[in-house]
Amino acid sequence: MIRTGESGRNVSEKSALLLTALLFLSPVALAQQADDGGSDQGWGDDSWAEETPTSKWHGFIEGGLGNRLYADPALNDRFSPVDDATLSDLRLRLETTGFVGNDRYAFKADLYADGVDQGVRADLREASYALTPIERTDLKLGQQVLTWGTGDLLFLNDLFPKDWQSFFAGRDTEYLKAPVLAAKASYYGDSASLDLVWMPDYTSDRYINGERFSWFSPQTGQNVAAPAGRIDAEEPANSFNNGEFAARLSGTIDSTEWALYGYRGFQKQPNALDSVGNPVFTRLNVLGASVRGNLGSGLANAEVALHMAEDNDGSDPYKPNSQFRFLIGYERELVPKLTLGLQYYLEQTLDYEALNAASPSPYNPEEYRYLYTTRLNYRMWQDNLVWSVFAFYSPSDDDYYLRPSVSYRYSDTLSFDLGANVFGGDKAHTFFGQFEDASNLYGRVRYAF
Repeated sequence: MIRTGESGRNVSEKSALLLTALLFLSPVALAQQADDGGSDQGWGDDSWAEETPTSKWHGFIEGGLGNRLYADPALNDRFSPVDDATLSDLRLRLETTGFVGNDRYAFKADLYADGVDQGVRADLREASYALTPIERTDLKLGQQVLTWGTGDLLFLNDLFPKDWQSFFAGRDTEYLKAPVLAAKASYYGDSASLDLVWMPDYTSDRYINGERFSWFSPQTGQNVAAPAGRIDAEEPANSFNNGEFAARLSGTIDSTEWALYGYRGFQKQPNALDSVGNPVFTRLNVLGASVRGNLGSGLANAEVALHMAEDNDGSDPYKPNSQFRFLIGYERELVPKLTLGLQYYLEQTLDYEALNAASPSPYNPEEYRYLYTTRLNYRMWQDNLVWSVFAFYSPSDDDYYLRPSVSYRYSDTLSFDLGANVFGGDKAHTFFGQFEDASNLYGRVRYAF
């Protein structure tokens, strides 16, 4: 589930410079492709010459604006004129795919001006190369977005990095999944498939760190923001031992999908404190399983995960406890074009009595934190207009998070999105409750090419 904190790291400085050059030089490549007739022709045999493989570039230009529904005192203390803005983006996306023989390459990158952080950012979403070294085996290398599990915006066994800053600010849901440098090997057997992922350079979530949104500090008993309340945790040093490993064994029995998961690495956010009070990432191992299949006229899923934290006995209150997580969900079409999705999620903190006995904080989590989610989607006008609402509600924390949105595709190239992120709760220290002043309304316009 979501936690507080943000690493905001996109690409290294050298990669950013290279990416910027590629983005600015790409119009030249596009023009050259048009001169060669590539933009008007299909995939002819001559396009696949081994020495000069061709590809088609496409992407979009998008503008996005978002503003708070309420003032945030923690941010307003900085007297900044942009404190009420949560989104102010002008974004250029370029992407392409192609083949070298039977191998496939893919490139996807964003260059955007961020008016909230007041800077130009580069985000390398994908730069990968996929090949089949032996029969039934695929290998994908490079920067890529990875995901697995059965939850809808709830992640039990998916320990790949997420971007909570973008998610809460109103960017496209695509940006919830952050890219990671990885090697993924997949073997496809007759009765099961095996996926192995190695991430040599540890990549944390892009978590809430006090820059764009304030967060609740148990040490001060209130919400804090940058500069004094900025979380700036040092990630684990690059080494083989600190790399992340993930595995999934999956298959199908009749029409039911099953999977077993494993992960070895670190917490995705710095939820621990060291001896001098600095936020740090602690080690984490995860084992889990999931099933998904038809049930009645809908689709049902269930998933479990055991998160084995570094502090297994719960005696250190400054490190996360181990947790058992459980999810069950159901989705079906109620009437034509109207789809309903429901989920129940449970998060049990293990060794809770030891944590309570050792912790001096009055803001400890509940032993059993559970929540319900509801998703309603309604499509009309030949699916060009989509109304949607996603709601989180936690009776144990007595807080909530609402995500209403409407999307309209005016044409194949022009689309509009309007939505909101609305948080609330009776207690300032609960997860959704702490973001009440982060509630915002946003809009985006996208031109695709």
